[in-house]
Amino acid sequence: MSARKAAALRAATSSDILESLRRQYGGPIELTGAADAFYERHLLFDNVADPAATTARERYEALARSVRDVLSQRWVRTEQTYQRVNPKRVYYLSMEFLIGRSLTNNITNLVLSPFVSEFVEEKSLDWLGLLEEEPDAGLGNGGLGRLAACFLDSMATLQLPAMGYGLRYEYGMFRQSIEDGWQHEQPDNWLRRPDPWEVARPDDQVEIELNCSFELRGGALSPILGRPSTLIGIPFDRPVVGHGGKTINTLRLWAAAAGDYFDFQAFSHGDFVGALAETLVAESLTRVLYPDDSTTQGQGLRFVQEYFLVACSLADLVRRFRRTNADWNALPEKVAIQLNDTHPAIAVPELMRILLDDAHLGWDQAWDLTQRALAYTNHTLLPEALETWPLAWFETLLPRHLEIVLEINRRLLDAVRRRFPGDEGRVGRTSLIEEGPSKHVRMANLAIVGSHSTNGVAAIHSALLRSITVRDLAEAFPERFGNKTNGVTPRRWLLLANPALASTITETIGDDWIADLGQLARLKPFAGDTSFRDAFRATKRAAKSAFAEWLRSSSGQTVDPDTIFDTQVKRIHEYKRQLLNALRIVVLYNRLREDPKLEMTPRTFLFAGKAAPAYRLAKLIIKLLNNVAATIDGDPAVRGRLKVLFLPEYSVSLAERLIPAADVSNQISTAGYEASGTSNMKFMMNGALTIGTRDGATIEMAQEAGEENFFLFGLTAEQVAASRAWYDPRWHYDNQPEIRAALDLIFSDHFSRNEPGVFAPLRDTLLTRDHYMHLADLASYLEADRSLCALYADRDGWARKAILNVASSGKFSSDRTIAEYAADIWHVKPCPVP
Repeated sequence: MSARKAAALRAATSSDILESLRRQYGGPIELTGAADAFYERHLLFDNVADPAATTARERYEALARSVRDVLSQRWVRTEQTYQRVNPKRVYYLSMEFLIGRSLTNNITNLVLSPFVSEFVEEKSLDWLGLLEEEPDAGLGNGGLGRLAACFLDSMATLQLPAMGYGLRYEYGMFRQSIEDGWQHEQPDNWLRRPDPWEVARPDDQVEIELNCSFELRGGALSPILGRPSTLIGIPFDRPVVGHGGKTINTLRLWAAAAGDYFDFQAFSHGDFVGALAETLVAESLTRVLYPDDSTTQGQGLRFVQEYFLVACSLADLVRRFRRTNADWNALPEKVAIQLNDTHPAIAVPELMRILLDDAHLGWDQAWDLTQRALAYTNHTLLPEALETWPLAWFETLLPRHLEIVLEINRRLLDAVRRRFPGDEGRVGRTSLIEEGPSKHVRMANLAIVGSHSTNGVAAIHSALLRSITVRDLAEAFPERFGNKTNGVTPRRWLLLANPALASTITETIGDDWIADLGQLARLKPFAGDTSFRDAFRATKRAAKSAFAEWLRSSSGQTVDPDTIFDTQVKRIHEYKRQLLNALRIVVLYNRLREDPKLEMTPRTFLFAGKAAPAYRLAKLIIKLLNNVAATIDGDPAVRGRLKVLFLPEYSVSLAERLIPAADVSNQISTAGYEASGTSNMKFMMNGALTIGTRDGATIEMAQEAGEENFFLFGLTAEQVAASRAWYDPRWHYDNQPEIRAALDLIFSDHFSRNEPGVFAPLRDTLLTRDHYMHLADLASYLEADRSLCALYADRDGWARKAILNVASSGKFSSDRTIAEYAADIWHVKPCPVP
């Protein structure tokens, strides 16, 4: 074919695509090109300013609103289709949705990338600078929220009629900075500027009743018993664009407000703040994600937050249900409510309250409908994460809900006694009420008893949940328990985050993998292909160089892309064992101090993650990592051979840059503690090799790729449990010289010469308790590390294993996970939008 014919064919194909997209989105999709085009109109009329004088932020907002204009008619048509067809719908309740930035994700899923590229070129825009004007949405913290975001993407991509419900946190969790090695928290004011993606729906507001009011006493808000009050939930909607732009679902976020409350008398008498006490209470509800729970006030705020989310969401979804369904018995046939972890468990008594008090159904009918409509996903085995709330709080704030909980519990315990006569120990463990000086409601037990399905999020997690964590309930209701291994969306985490690798894959096997990640298995034969290995290595080198350049330009820090990028990025917690990684680095550092001529592949260790503000030991671990980094940087004997960096303010956007660049992924939690993990899947999908324990979904990842393509080490979950009674960390200190030398170096203040004794609390953590068995696994970790470095020296061998990891990651698409939820739990089918 001649060049002229090829160009004509491309132009015709582009024209066909353009016309197809115009039909799909119900109008023009051109962002620019005329005075009244989307971008030009927004730039002028939204800002009422000379377009030539607009700022980068104003240009970002104009582009984002232009993209929203393109999708708006399809968004409306999606909801119209659901109302007309009246399918069973999924309602996904989550305290977190870590959605990251929306502009590039929406452009990609709308298939607008070629047209936006032309627009950027025509306008001579600084594209990367424009993207930096969008803050990461402050709607989540870690894996729970990111999973929820991936799930929404997959629901829309699979054309499932679904809606997400969350809270619109004004200040997110917090913005992390590092000062003198310590984590500091500042407000994350991500809504300081208008968010072009959200649409306020004040006409859909709901009223939520509490059994008390609040007043200001000595600067603190105190409850006033016997004086009920009302909270207003104002919804803000965000589009959730499925791949291809065919379905555009909704994420509805609730902001809290007071009614038309203003104590004019108090204000007139000079109590200007007290006059607004009710408003302060209401608006404080959605100020921040996860208020500091080290205080009773913080815990109480969290409790009311969870009820507010549930009450607003159930009121809204019941309202939707009643628009097209007169028969309450149809509720479970039209509504599937998924509780993402224990936070929304109060949905059980709230739905019962609606059915009993508002619909005036009998108990047995209401209970049947509630159980059949609700499903619960457990995300943790940690006892502190299986929330319990003081019974007294229910008495004060939600007395009707407490009545319902106690009646559920009475019937439950009667059934347990009939089935297991004389086993009062089982009765106590099964009960929804935790006895003690202060009685508490066990929210996980409530979620399990009040739903028809309880699932874990990885095979090992689901097994441990059934056999240990809630064994009595699993034995009582075995048919309700199942597993749904987590997944991540390949659209954001490969197609968008790693365009070079995505292009190489598409050139090799086509682009069907974008919506069917199992297609990546077709790459396996290419692991032995020299030219493909070369191309694969080139994509990794490009990603490392791009990350290094971004890091230099954004922070002034430098890293060498020719070193191994060895990463651990996740929430800082003892069980995730960033401390174990720090010990490994100190051992390697000691080896070089003792033998400066020792051959060691140069490495850059990259950490990122936030510690909860009240979690002092986690913050001390961050301090240790930063002090180790500074000490190594200042030691000429190891400079250029080891480097440690802690990257502050970990976010989706940072992950999108770092994960494609990583050579090594550390997944080193104490076996039996990590429910699943999802960063492990993202690293695998992007060609990093995993060094890790047999925990969470890492076990299944190794099964898919073959354990020979992983660096697994450490105790198994069974070995951890079996050794708990007799484990003595001091044995490792006394008998393993490298471990002793590393600990002695830390406790000698080598890494804290200006702050002597600052790391003393780690001595007790590691040598007295070591609950998470750092020292038990350290020698095995170091041995796996030797094997890793040996393989890295074999460029072809490393590339072969990395390619096999990518090719084996198909199971870990959130599309697969959501398809399983839809078939096995929700019984929901696609509802295509014409």
